Amino acid sequence: MLHALIMAGGGGTRFWPRSRAQRPKQFLALAGDRTLLQQAFDRIEAAIAPGQTWVITSAAYRDETARQLPDVPPQQIIGEPCGRDTAACIGLGAALIVRADPAAVMLVMPADHVIEPAQEFRRAAHVAAQLAEENPDSLITFGIPPNFPSVHYGYIHRGAEFTRRQGIGVFHVRGFREKPPHDLAERFFSSGEYFWNSGIFVWKASTILKELHRHRPALAAAVERIADAWATPHRLAVFQREYQDLERLSIDYAVMEHAREVLAVQAPYRWDDVGSWLALERMHPQDAAGNTLLATHCGLKTSGCVIVADPGHLIATVGVRDLLIIQDGNVTLVADRRDEAAIKQLVAALKDQNLERYL
Repeated sequence: MLHALIMAGGGGTRFWPRSRAQRPKQFLALAGDRTLLQQAFDRIEAAIAPGQTWVITSAAYRDETARQLPDVPPQQIIGEPCGRDTAACIGLGAALIVRADPAAVMLVMPADHVIEPAQEFRRAAHVAAQLAEENPDSLITFGIPPNFPSVHYGYIHRGAEFTRRQGIGVFHVRGFREKPPHDLAERFFSSGEYFWNSGIFVWKASTILKELHRHRPALAAAVERIADAWATPHRLAVFQREYQDLERLSIDYAVMEHAREVLAVQAPYRWDDVGSWLALERMHPQDAAGNTLLATHCGLKTSGCVIVADPGHLIATVGVRDLLIIQDGNVTLVADRRDEAAIKQLVAALKDQNLERYL
């Protein structure tokens, strides 16, 4: 049976000030009326029943996750006592799913992506799930055909075609590359041999546990101890004790870069990881001056700006261009759009200056 694991524990600091400590990116409605978390659930609901859907988030976000996803069984919304990156998250999810369904195939996806159209995602996931059943030792990822030489994404080096299903190409994977400098990104893009790494996976839950045992045995043993205690009165104590000692690392670094059998499904859908405020330009139309407006705005000689504000809050501008102007509650951010990557540094500076009440 196909199960889904939605990873929903990120902080989304690049979307500060709209994304805050108690309201991270996955809880925001950045592309439509539903939040990114709700859209992730909506995307799979037609193919995977809520009873086979699992969500791992931060313990601090568990109640809000349950509020936004009332159809997911509460016992399948798991709050991590601390963040330990995707290897621990996926390992724990796999260990819990295996105990519920030893033969399970597992779809893993982040909660904060925009994917359209949803039916094309489900079609690709169906293909990947078939392949996982037929090739139970394989780890399957989803590769995004790049449309520009991004330095912000990891890359998958595509090998020979493995098969083609329902018109979707599936390829052997030759290797993974970290976020490259611009000249290398240009080469990857020009070669036509690389996908962007979407961080979406399908595999047998038992297979990813086996791979974790091979490459990160301490982590695998710890998540299995947590799962063994899950139905006992000692669950919380074991969870907290074991999880805080886990190594903090990504599933790519822990397993994918070392695994023997990796396949990549070429995504037939549009994908955006909504990594920063400039992503809004890809999801919303611009006015005649190139401004992206999610606010009540009145401006003169204003161009190339992304302007966001609370309902009922007017943003007025004169003689500005290429700015991010983001108002949320008691905070207003004004930044040169070329410096959007520095928002993470700004968040760190707020902590250093004892201004954490604004985070």
